[in-house]
Amino acid sequence: MKVGLVSDTHGFFDARLENLLTGVELILHAGDVGDQEVLEALERIAPVRAVRGNVDPAHLNLPQIVTWKLGQIQFEVLHQLPATQTELEKWADHKGENRPGPLGRNAFLQSFGPGTRVVVFGHSHQPCLLALDGKLFVNPGSAGRQRFSLPRCCGWR
Repeated sequence: MKVGLVSDTHGFFDARLENLLTGVELILHAGDVGDQEVLEALERIAPVRAVRGNVDPAHLNLPQIVTWKLGQIQFEVLHQLPATQTELEKWADHKGENRPGPLGRNAFLQSFGPGTRVVVFGHSHQPCLLALDGKLFVNPGSAGRQRFSLPRCCGWR
């Protein structure tokens, strides 16, 4: 199954997403959707499972987390990780310390379901793909209007 990954559209649907995501069977949106029109435009491409981002209005009725299985692989989709993306990158590079408590590496990993193998997240607008203790962490970056000097992007697999 081919899955499209988007995040941080902030109310902007780029028409190029139609071509980029052609052939996907499901789109996972990692939050900060912005408005219903973005969800409707994505739904014309493929079914969408979206989570609520920190700036999404309540009337979109999006869950904070979506857990989904593709065969034997369990996915968790959320907008903001319980640690920063920078901290995650340090842990993956074995440069970060394993502090005890809510910001520690072990506590971070335990915050996900025991069967979760792929975590899709957003919030930082920075694309990210890395593995940590048998879990793959994917941030498709921002598919909305360009902000800061970060690239606009999406993903699929």
